[in-house]
Amino acid sequence: MSLPAALPVLQPASPLAAPISTATSITLGLGLAVFLLVTGLTLYFAWRFKHRGAGGEPPQIFGNARDEIIWMVTALAILIFLFGLAWATINKIDPEAGQGATPDLIVTGRQWFWQAQYPRASNPAGLGVVRAANEIHIPTNRKLLLELDSGDVIHDFWAPQLGRKMDAVPGQNNRMWIQADTPGSYLGACAEFCGAQHAWMRFTVVAQSPTDFQAWLSQQSRQASPSLSGTAAQGAELFAYQGCGECHAVRGLGARGNVGPDLTHFASRSRMAGNVLSTRPGDVVRWLRDPDAVKPGTRMPNFHLNDAQLEQLTAFLETLK
Repeated sequence: MSLPAALPVLQPASPLAAPISTATSITLGLGLAVFLLVTGLTLYFAWRFKHRGAGGEPPQIFGNARDEIIWMVTALAILIFLFGLAWATINKIDPEAGQGATPDLIVTGRQWFWQAQYPRASNPAGLGVVRAANEIHIPTNRKLLLELDSGDVIHDFWAPQLGRKMDAVPGQNNRMWIQADTPGSYLGACAEFCGAQHAWMRFTVVAQSPTDFQAWLSQQSRQASPSLSGTAAQGAELFAYQGCGECHAVRGLGARGNVGPDLTHFASRSRMAGNVLSTRPGDVVRWLRDPDAVKPGTRMPNFHLNDAQLEQLTAFLETLK
């Protein structure tokens, strides 16, 4: 397990993120200019009027109205400029979300992973329910209405290259827009401390061409129908016997849990457990052997599986594509 990758916060890939980067650069530049000016004048006056050994108090100067007006007007101008910049930026990145409109995507924060759901009404093909975890797929060149919710504590959804950040609050549905200009994978994270594994509550937004996205959506809408035999079949029986379906959903196999990630198409994802591990068999075994050793504080219990059971359950999960 490696350390979380740094988020590219000043590399916008969306018209919703570019104004934030521009405003940040302008604000930092202005702050640097003020800092250099004040520091330079302080050093200059400290040298220019340094004590030269003369006795008595230096002359005291009060009531220089011209200088005071200049400083006050300059500070007010900077404040007005920053206010206008912030106002213009907010209008560009956070247009009216339309509370009556059906969201294109519902993202729920949980301790500690992100669940993405694609409502049927937002799907032009009328496909069935689609749920994913940690990998959020979106089409390119389309502004999507994203609804945020939380299943436990306050989280904060942040994909800095694609838009603003926003809190996910239990019992309160917040809305924002998200958009990607070009296909690719964009890192995201929780930006609100939410517990022991806050640093490992990562996700990836996968932007695809509209055709590729529709193909992914169609594939993800299908129920699980794996061809089970041998070790994988034993793993399916173990999955049912251990009660994994009480927490995880596998559509088509009778598992309807909603506590942990939906596993219907588990093997089609590249990462798991909030991006801590990959979905390769070795990492899956490592997770199932002792989840708390990989991600301390996780709500998934340790079932103390033996090596044979770990192999069986992993083989079953690898069929869920």
